[in-house]
Amino acid sequence: MAESSTRTVERALDLLAVICDGDGLTLSESSRAVDLSPSTALRLLRTLETRGFVRRGEDGSYGPGSRIIQLGAQSLSSESLVSLSRQAMEDLVAETGESAYLSVEGHDSSSLYIAIIEGTHSVRHANWVGRTVPLERSAAGQVLTGQIPAPGFVVVERGVETDVTAIAAPVRSELRVVAALSLVIPSYRVTPADLARYGPLLVRAAGTVSAGLGKTVPNQA
Repeated sequence: MAESSTRTVERALDLLAVICDGDGLTLSESSRAVDLSPSTALRLLRTLETRGFVRRGEDGSYGPGSRIIQLGAQSLSSESLVSLSRQAMEDLVAETGESAYLSVEGHDSSSLYIAIIEGTHSVRHANWVGRTVPLERSAAGQVLTGQIPAPGFVVVERGVETDVTAIAAPVRSELRVVAALSLVIPSYRVTPADLARYGPLLVRAAGTVSAGLGKTVPNQA
């Protein structure tokens, strides 16, 4: 029984590895990659999907789920991700005066704020570090789920809070979005000119952090 359980774990980990390395693998592609029958691969994938380690797309392909992305980001966040982001976040605050946040995808369709550099204005956004918010209602959440328009940043006005505007850009590792860098600003202080200036600043800052994670991404600013 012990050998059987161990073998099941090994197969599941092998399957998870190829899913994470791939770019939207189908059931047949993933089963061939680890030399499993489609039925065995499907059983393991369903278990991994239930636990949040893989995610099945509308086209039937499989990719990394929120849980595996969260765990990877948390392993980075304890040391390298937060420390690598600090200078870029400090530069953003110096250039804008607004609070800068770093967030990662949490469990149960949420984004988790893991770091902040507070803005310099007397009226500024309160500290949300440790708080989770729904992915669909936040700029960071849209970035973390890949909903990024051509300019490379997302703007959400009055999303999580009615008097707050958020702007976010993606931080990538090996071209995967692993975090979101954002500015969270009281809405009364934001003008269209501010949004046009802050967006490219965020894209540049997020690109700097991404390069520090080992993969230079195109500068969309």
